[in-house]
Amino acid sequence: MSDPGDYPTEEVVTAVLTASRVLVAVSARSLAEVEDRLTLAQFRVLVVLENRRRLNLNGLADALDVTPSTALRTIDRLVASGLAQRQENAANRREVVLSATDEGARVVRDVTGRRSAEIAEILAGMSARKRSELISAFKSFSAAANEPAPHPRDLAVLGW
Repeated sequence: MSDPGDYPTEEVVTAVLTASRVLVAVSARSLAEVEDRLTLAQFRVLVVLENRRRLNLNGLADALDVTPSTALRTIDRLVASGLAQRQENAANRREVVLSATDEGARVVRDVTGRRSAEIAEILAGMSARKRSELISAFKSFSAAANEPAPHPRDLAVLGW
């Protein structure tokens, strides 16, 4: 099979599932230092808040694809732990704006930094040609899933 298109779908799915298992393990290890105070779902909210900077509750729920009540429960926990904050919107006093605190932003940077370092270590074990092929494959995979391409400098976007 010289053309990658010749691979059976099952083989491709198995390869992607195996790679995703590695990435989930890397993600779990990157959160290990904060797991006593932050769940994966809460980390996801912090990443969205850090990326979008300021959102109202409905905007956050839409970004997470959850109900507003689910987003509210998570925000309540993050506010109580000092990782997120609520502020009155100066332009619309009926609206509350949500954002990560400085501590919440630091957690996102630290976790993402650990994750990036471990992924870089894994990639160092691959040839330059294989890394180039991986970039192309992941870009195609993300595009097929309609995932917007982040700017490489924006680690908060890459954190989730």
